[in-house]
Amino acid sequence: MRRLVILGGGYGGLRILQRLLSSYLPIDLEIILVDREPFHCMKTEYYALAAGTISDQDVRVAYPQHPKFSFVFGEVTNIDLENNQIEIKDRDEPLAYDELVIGLGSEDKYHDVPGADEFTLSIQSIDGARQTSQVLSNLPPNGIVAIVGGGLSGVEMASELRESRPDLTIQLYDRGKRILSDFSERLSSYVEKWFIEHDVKIINESNITKVKKNKLYNNGEPIEVDAIVWTAGIQPHHLVRELQVEKDRYHRIVLSPHHYIPAYPNVYVVGDCASLPHSPSAQLAEEQAEQIVSVMIKRWNGEELAELPPIKLKGVLGSLGTKSGFGVMGGTSLTGRVARLLKSGVLWLYKRSNV
Repeated sequence: MRRLVILGGGYGGLRILQRLLSSYLPIDLEIILVDREPFHCMKTEYYALAAGTISDQDVRVAYPQHPKFSFVFGEVTNIDLENNQIEIKDRDEPLAYDELVIGLGSEDKYHDVPGADEFTLSIQSIDGARQTSQVLSNLPPNGIVAIVGGGLSGVEMASELRESRPDLTIQLYDRGKRILSDFSERLSSYVEKWFIEHDVKIINESNITKVKKNKLYNNGEPIEVDAIVWTAGIQPHHLVRELQVEKDRYHRIVLSPHHYIPAYPNVYVVGDCASLPHSPSAQLAEEQAEQIVSVMIKRWNGEELAELPPIKLKGVLGSLGTKSGFGVMGGTSLTGRVARLLKSGVLWLYKRSNV
């Protein structure tokens, strides 16, 4: 019996699993998914879970059921590419594989800022989002929350928290001259205006040099706060960073044109751990997963691999609370209620299609 092991049930891992289970699979193939959570978690909504506007249940999606599929609950502790096996915490024997998909996702990147990993809150994992929610929910009235990082995650976190806790003082720190530097100036200005109207303070050209308990240092100046949420960048899972394979400058694994590791053609990498010509996102992971499945099926059928087309993304949507939003779809900038309704619709369709 041949065994395909998928590490991580994120957006890429789940899409691979779904597409394979709906295909005609080789009779001698079994598929095993390994994850720390017994359900798929919608990471794009962790900011709302952390802010307290949705519940834990709202970000869960059950894994499919199929006679060729089984699930292993646990934390991966080592990936042994030479011996084709995976070590899992509290499991006596390693899990052997014939083919492997690495989709372990990403972690916070702290940019070597002293104290950032110890004294800040995270929204990069469901456990982190739960802990962040608990801390923020228990803050006293008029508490001060610093959010470090003015990209998409930081903006959505700040706006959602403003809606959840209108009594809090919210400060958004960003290194650039404007927040949302990956978006157009028009969209950035729209979001900045929204923050001004909703009393969220933006601190541009900040440089967080050190973090202590309830204190951060911006350009050397100490600032007392009640909580700090870190949204200032991501990096691949630490096990991926430790693998002795070629990586790009972001520590993501360099792949062949067909998404496998050149030195290990039986090992594919999907999502945030893969070096791709786009910034990491759920949409990118799913589109890459579609291509990986097509490659797998052709190889199983003994067919020649054709050149894969470039991955094209539909756009990006962000929320500003429950009533406003922003984004780019098909090259067109969107702001206001239409953008928020579109994002809500995309989320509803995703959950419905995965029921």
